Amino acid sequence: MIATPDVSCATPYGPSAADQRRSKYGGIVGRLAGKTALITAAGQGIGRATALAYADEGATVWATDLNAETVGSLDRTPGITTRVLDVTDTAAVRTVVAEVGTPDILFNCAGFVAGGTILECSEEDWDFSFNLNVRAMFHMMQAVLPGMVEKGGGSIINMSSVASSLQGVVNRFVYSASKAAVLGMTKSVAADFIGVGIRVNAIAPATVQTPSLDDRINASPDPVQARRDFIARSLWGAWARPRRLPLLSCTLAPTNRST
Repeated sequence: MIATPDVSCATPYGPSAADQRRSKYGGIVGRLAGKTALITAAGQGIGRATALAYADEGATVWATDLNAETVGSLDRTPGITTRVLDVTDTAAVRTVVAEVGTPDILFNCAGFVAGGTILECSEEDWDFSFNLNVRAMFHMMQAVLPGMVEKGGGSIINMSSVASSLQGVVNRFVYSASKAAVLGMTKSVAADFIGVGIRVNAIAPATVQTPSLDDRINASPDPVQARRDFIARSLWGAWARPRRLPLLSCTLAPTNRST
């Protein structure tokens, strides 16, 4: 669809292209008005940027995180309510979903990046990565899907990674395995529920500069070289910024699309 400044081209998804106003974070003002979004790992990085972007586009946002201090810093942001949540605690997940009610949008962002090859991966490393990166998403989706089915629609967005079944990345054995599982799980749920109006998608970015990335770099024996190595791994010689990801997430979030 092409719109000129002189023509109003109405779409089934909201305001016409000519009438759309850009939000503070680059999205479309009012696109998520009247929608409720539940976000995990919203205390920093991609999750925080997404919470701010969703609220800026008009959504009522429930921002959760394990870290009470970081997620609590969002309390004064209009449209955002915060809760402390350990996504690996199934009972806690159900409690939060019961309080929120059925969200229109679920953004599963919680995850952990474990380093090392298969020879350096212990049983504990494997279990922790899969519990947080995969099992927690399973429980979050399982908790909200019955309500979405009853309402006749919803949007679920899962954070995966290019380090998955998409591409082999050195020293990311268990992380890649867990994120590949996220892609498979996402495709399965999408196929099962698209017929009742529920859209399930995954985002698989390359390296994004987040506080957790900075922590991993600074914990390495040579942080300067580690930073150079991360940048060299990128085809365009730079990292993505957390604020770039919410633009994609906001596009996937609306629940009134048929695609």
